[in-house]
Amino acid sequence: MRDKHLPKQTGIWTDGTHEILNGHNRGLKMKEVTRHVVFLLTFLMGSSSGIELNSGYCLGTQCFSVSGDPSDFTTARDQCRDRGGHLMTVRSSVSQDVLNILLGNITGRFWIGLHLPAGCPDPAADLRGFQWVTKDSESDFLHWAQSFDSSCTAHACVSVSEEDDFKWTQEPCAEHAAGFLCEYSFSDPCRGLAAAEGEYVLYTTPMGFMGEDLLSLPLGSTAVLMPAETNYVCFNKEWIQAPWTCEIHEGGCEHKCTVNANHESTCYCPLGQTVNPANNVTCEVMVDDPCLPLRCAHACIKNGDSYECTCEQGYKLAQDGRSCVDLNDCRDERQCPGENFLCVNYIGGFQCVCMDGYAPIGDQCVDVDECASAPCEHLCDNTPGSYACSCYDGYKADPKSMHKCKLHCGVEECPAECDPNDKFQCYCPEGYISEERGEHTVCIDMDECENLYCDQACKNTFGGYVCSCYPWYTLVGEFACVKNEDGTDGGSGEGTTPSIPTAPPVPHPDPTRQPSAVTVGGLVAIIVCTVFFIVLVVFLAHHTLSGKGKLESSREMKAAEEEAHGLQTVASDA
Repeated sequence: MRDKHLPKQTGIWTDGTHEILNGHNRGLKMKEVTRHVVFLLTFLMGSSSGIELNSGYCLGTQCFSVSGDPSDFTTARDQCRDRGGHLMTVRSSVSQDVLNILLGNITGRFWIGLHLPAGCPDPAADLRGFQWVTKDSESDFLHWAQSFDSSCTAHACVSVSEEDDFKWTQEPCAEHAAGFLCEYSFSDPCRGLAAAEGEYVLYTTPMGFMGEDLLSLPLGSTAVLMPAETNYVCFNKEWIQAPWTCEIHEGGCEHKCTVNANHESTCYCPLGQTVNPANNVTCEVMVDDPCLPLRCAHACIKNGDSYECTCEQGYKLAQDGRSCVDLNDCRDERQCPGENFLCVNYIGGFQCVCMDGYAPIGDQCVDVDECASAPCEHLCDNTPGSYACSCYDGYKADPKSMHKCKLHCGVEECPAECDPNDKFQCYCPEGYISEERGEHTVCIDMDECENLYCDQACKNTFGGYVCSCYPWYTLVGEFACVKNEDGTDGGSGEGTTPSIPTAPPVPHPDPTRQPSAVTVGGLVAIIVCTVFFIVLVVFLAHHTLSGKGKLESSREMKAAEEEAHGLQTVASDA
């Protein structure tokens, strides 16, 4: 049988009411069909929740079941809810009669859907302050035990038992009862199947319990008319005879179901057995098996007066008439009809999955808001099935990691990015150097070509550089030029612009950090120049002061000589 991974696989069924299950098209919309078949798959193919269902009863548009799984009140409530129902509400005398039918011969206490949500019981209030698990207090029927406790220490959950005439008895919610009762509501029920004299019908409901005297049954229930063993399924208020579509419960076949050449569902049996012509679903032993000479890879079916090979669901018959090859189910656009679904074919089946950027929620694929997980360093814009990152002004996406941003200038010079708390802590984009201009710091593009990084030709660009080669050479590794062995000129000899500027390798911090404006080498050079400047100033000052001292001494000596000479002249005159 073809594997089932998502209910959306039900898209393979064509339109129609009960004809859908027989493979015919009578005009019902695909969405309505899908809704019904999803319900069928959910119940008929769904996983068991571990509940031990003993018996049940259906009436009108409701079914009630009793489970013999010992559990506390919370566990019992969750078990019913997981199967699409809730703990039983006994709102009327009719419900009480159903409860009597279900528990008439069973001993022990069983939870019903009545509890005290909070506070203390109130004898004057509806249901004495208690509430149904459906969060309401409406009830036309009361059946409290005489031992009702209205104190604030009273037990908050309710159970019933045959020993107490099914009176509503308060119990500790954490106590394990013998089981619990569940209630299910549904629409489009099927009435009980008519049976002739000497026949009887055995029903099985999607809730898991069986019975013979069920008056109303929900969508997806099956019926076996005995003793002919003819199978039926309830669909859209009608009983459809097997074999119906193979996707649901193997078409009602005892062994397996397949689709014949006329695109009709048909049952087949293991080798040595054949389909019972009376009901078309059960298998019976054959004395002479006409299928043995055919050596069918999968199965053999009767077609008119002869037999032929057929394949299981998800395969088609090969040209040799006996082998089976995978059928690409995804060629049928109806397989995964919902928006944003993707059909994935595999050997023997297919799977409906959500497209990238979408997640399954119920029976739909819903867009995932990737921005909620903050994948972008700066700005994030959620888009259908994806998202887009962008950067603040003065930044651009990092080619090495598009969800990160790095500083960007794009012109010869631009203002530096400075720490608002420390104006001397400024940063420039890669390929730029900082320069202080009064109270401001700017970033100036540096010419990497001056450092001779390229083997031959070099073109400076804003924030980087591009290497190229002379004719008859080819650029290798974005900076090296290798001579062409075949003697060709390698085109124009021009190199291609590297995707990332090949500046000299320097540590590059994460995008959330900024590179330092002054390197270690630059800092050392500044210190050396400063020291040299100070020494030079001291030397010049000392030299200047020494020159002035010598000049003053010379003047003093000259004045003394003149004075001596004057005295000598006076003495001579005398």
